[in-house]
Amino acid sequence: MSMVRPLASIVGLLISTHLVVTSAAGPVGVAPVDREALDYWTRWRGPSGQGIVAGTGYTDTWSDTVNVKWKVDVPGRGHSSPIVWKDQLFLTTARDNGATVSMLAFRRSDGRLLWETKVPTTGIERAYWKNSHASATPTTDGRRVYASFGTHGVAAFELDGRLAWHRKLGDLSNYHGSAGSPVLYQDRLFLYQDHDGTSTLRSYVAAFDTRTGNVIWKTDRVESVGWGTPVVIAAGDRDELIVSSQRKVYAYDPQSGAELWTVRGTTFEVIPTPVVGHGLVFCSSGRAGPTLAIRPGGRGDVTDTRVAWTSPRGSPFVPSAIVHGDLLYMINDMQSILTALDARTGEAVYQERLGEAMREGFSSSPVAVGDKIFFTNDLGQTFVVQAGRTFRLIRVNELRAQVLASPALVEGTWYWRTDRSLLAIGNR
Repeated sequence: MSMVRPLASIVGLLISTHLVVTSAAGPVGVAPVDREALDYWTRWRGPSGQGIVAGTGYTDTWSDTVNVKWKVDVPGRGHSSPIVWKDQLFLTTARDNGATVSMLAFRRSDGRLLWETKVPTTGIERAYWKNSHASATPTTDGRRVYASFGTHGVAAFELDGRLAWHRKLGDLSNYHGSAGSPVLYQDRLFLYQDHDGTSTLRSYVAAFDTRTGNVIWKTDRVESVGWGTPVVIAAGDRDELIVSSQRKVYAYDPQSGAELWTVRGTTFEVIPTPVVGHGLVFCSSGRAGPTLAIRPGGRGDVTDTRVAWTSPRGSPFVPSAIVHGDLLYMINDMQSILTALDARTGEAVYQERLGEAMREGFSSSPVAVGDKIFFTNDLGQTFVVQAGRTFRLIRVNELRAQVLASPALVEGTWYWRTDRSLLAIGNR
């Protein structure tokens, strides 16, 4: 059976775009990170938070037995992605239906479990069947590892496993549970939590001091649901914390938490992390879009002045998009459709189906290695696609296990978390 189906005959899925002439905000890119962090996989979607892999020597061929360097069981249950610092690999996990949550550290060279540290817990947060009580990916600055455990709060761990600090602002009530990952920036850790609200805690975006865990600033939000991860960008002469969320995209001042600008147009449920390229920030939302291409900068509601283009079709629900070269790639996980757009204009380049059409069939976000883009579905099938304006499926790799987490890639090795295992894949 063919793993890819052309969509020329599928009516209603072709993309239309709306173009608006806007002014530029100056050079736009991901806020720079510490030089040493570029050598490892320090956060959700890598050191840049964009899924772009530096370096060479990564195999594009594997299975559950081919090119497997080691494979170990992971205790508990969780969908957080692995991160890597030097010879340690970190994951979060949950037991007892979320009543117990902890950080795990494995030795990268052979997969040996080095330590597990539990976090103080109070109550159990509700979680959707595809979510877990350990879905947020941790992050590290090489001094400590930081993680969000949803309603159980935010915690920092020393690299030897000691709990450095733990902060809980209040109970969360999100109908699918929590999932958004924290982001490091200078001396602070950013996190936003949108939920139904309680008598003691409103939805918020906050900055925590990485040394003490104290709240540097906290800005209340009105949104009631969301599972996304923010990004920090450099936009001209200022940095901006971008939160793509329910109904709106927000930019906040990373130093004060003050709201800088907003763009209307996202849908009720937003999960994908924003991606950056060609002077634009791309924000996808909902089960069928839209995707907004925004020129950062400005003040107040800039919907009518700084939206370069919008695409109502092809957007992902769960996986984030990826920018490679001149193209923006998105996998629509409601129908298993890969869409490639011209990143500057939003014009459709192609659409193809990867595997069988499945509702909510992709959770892992794509990564780009060299001139290839890798898309992994929940069945553990990775579709290796040639980057460029002509679609070409190179191969399909099979892990034969459920995969909802995204991979980490360091020094020629892929690190995959499945529903029950952790694998190192590379040329042996």
